[in-house]
Amino acid sequence: MTRLKLPLGVLGAAAIALPAAAQAPEAAPPPAPVAVAALAAPDFFSAAGRDTGLGADLWKGASPQTLKTVLPLVAAKPLSPAAQALARRVLATGANGPGEAGRDPALAGQRINALIAQGGVKEAAEILSKTSGLDQSPDLSRAAAELALLSGDADRACQVGEGLATGRDDVYWVRLRAYCQVKRGEVGAAQLTFDLAQGEAKDAVYGRLMGVRLSGAGNPGAASLRNGLDVALSRDLGLDLSAAVPSPAVAAALTPKDNPEAVWPMESGPGPVRAALAALASGDLSTARTMRASLTEADTAAAGALDLALLDAAIAAAAGQGQEPALDRLIERGAVEGGKARARAQAAALSLAGLGAPMSDQALGQLAGFTAEAKASAARLFALESAAGRPGEAALLALWIAVDAGPAGPAPGDRVRVIRALKSAGLEADAKAFALEGLLAQR
Repeated sequence: MTRLKLPLGVLGAAAIALPAAAQAPEAAPPPAPVAVAALAAPDFFSAAGRDTGLGADLWKGASPQTLKTVLPLVAAKPLSPAAQALARRVLATGANGPGEAGRDPALAGQRINALIAQGGVKEAAEILSKTSGLDQSPDLSRAAAELALLSGDADRACQVGEGLATGRDDVYWVRLRAYCQVKRGEVGAAQLTFDLAQGEAKDAVYGRLMGVRLSGAGNPGAASLRNGLDVALSRDLGLDLSAAVPSPAVAAALTPKDNPEAVWPMESGPGPVRAALAALASGDLSTARTMRASLTEADTAAAGALDLALLDAAIAAAAGQGQEPALDRLIERGAVEGGKARARAQAAALSLAGLGAPMSDQALGQLAGFTAEAKASAARLFALESAAGRPGEAALLALWIAVDAGPAGPAPGDRVRVIRALKSAGLEADAKAFALEGLLAQR
């Protein structure tokens, strides 16, 4: 037999290759573990109610403690038109809240309540439409339910209550549940729920309104406008809402203001100077300027030097122009007038001076001798003056002072500090509104 002889090099190569071919393929390395990062809690203040012109850094450097203090006050008490406009502007702005405050659902609910109380019903509804997780937050859900009830959408309020996943045993939700049950015709269940609510926390007003709503007979008494549920019951019973005194939030929700800018009620007369001031008070700067230009010598003589100086100062404040000569004339009137006119002129001069118009040495010396009432605490005024560069903090402190002052607005000595602080913090439009308000108050 003939044997096939192969070269030694080929045999060696085969001997090396065969063991390699017989080996199992090398196993792939195990996949790297997937990194799981916890999602940050949502910032409830980042949702905007409208474009306010303020930036996303509004709350940078603001104190969470100030926010927690001021929001409930703004939700509970009426403000002057300038303060109301400031509150609506900052609270409708979409910007991350200060520190952990932006992730606090209770504060987020108070933001909504404060907006509603100051007439920002549309802004509040817009923010809630962009806010997720209502079913996990009794505070936000309650704000949403109240807004729906005040807007006449009881079905929406019932949906919010039924969707709530936590806090359902709070007496507010039990009362709302009884109302929703009776609306659906579930009278027996509604009676049981009503008894449960009254047993937990008896409420005489809710009791008389809901009692008649359940039975369909009896005298419910007068309408009540404390909150959205009272309003809904009073409406269902056909009661006269105009005869009841509403809470600030209910009053604002029943007569919402589409215009978020500050306007002041003022009669246009007697006389053309008063009519021009009334045009300014309604936000019509162009008409006020035209009326001022058309004044005759007889008109100016009849009006008097102080009223004319007030008109010029108000136009200058609203326009942001001509403040220096207008301030000089007001300071002059504050130095030469007597009696009540003197106090009016000095208070007006301080309001315009807060906007930062340059003053001559003589004018500054005269202004230093003026007297002006101030009511805010020294500590709060110091904090306000220290808030330059922190618009959210400056706005909150200004609102705190305004809340204490009431619908008439801050006292002259406090107002000038509010105006200066708002302007220093970059809130110039709001500073102008406070200055104009102070001038119109001396008309």
